[in-house]
This record gives sequence, C-alpha cells and structure tokens, in this order.
Amino acid sequence: QVQLVEFGGGLVQAGGSLTLSCVGSGRPFSTYVMGWFRTAPGKEREFVAAISWTGTNTYYQESVKGRFTISRDNDKSTVYLHMNNLEPEDTAVYYCAADRTISVSTTESSYDYWGQGTQVSVSS
Repeated sequence: QVQLVEFGGGLVQAGGSLTLSCVGSGRPFSTYVMGWFRTAPGKEREFVAAISWTGTNTYYQESVKGRFTISRDNDKSTVYLHMNNLEPEDTAVYYCAADRTISVSTTESSYDYWGQGTQVSVSS
C-alpha cells in the first residue's frame, strides 16, 4: 500500500506555470506506475498524464501535450507535473494516483491509490 500527498496547487494567470508534486510513502515507490488526473467543475474526472516505473515512458491527454510534462524521482518517492502555458480550461482539482501493475494505463479504474487532490485555478 502507498499513501500519496499532493503539493503545489494554487492560483495563476493564464499563460503562467505551476509544478505539482506528489510524494508517496509505504511500499517502494518505484514499483508503481504513476498518473495525474483532474476534476474540473461540473465535469467527470479525466486522465492528464502517466509515467512508467522507470520514467522511460510517458503518456498525455491530447489537450496538455506540449504544455505539461510528467516526471518522477524514485529516490525521493515523488512524481511531478510541470504545467506551462496554463489555460483557464486547466482549472481543476488535480489528483495523483498509483497503479500496482506494470503496464501504463490512462483509465481511472486501473489505479489503486489516490491522493487527496490539490486545487489549480487559472484566471483569464
């Protein structure tokens, strides 16, 4: 089992940047696929990005490609989401999640453990 805590949310103007961090504790962090999801006001939770155990493979939702970058530091048990050129449509609660299987999934139901979420608000 792993416990996840997100950091780094806040209010930013459109075009600005934020970096979210998610720190894991418990079972060795390097054995989890890690993902970021978000829930915008009035919408279902959606996939944002995911990264394989070693960080070799990354996957992104189409709307964030070229703007967001997911990375991980297994020595620090931390996964990051670097967000650039933010848009008001990126306003949401962002969640990190951990998947015990080896294959990277973009599906919410594949993830076993979730953080409590951190709010990102982008003003126009």
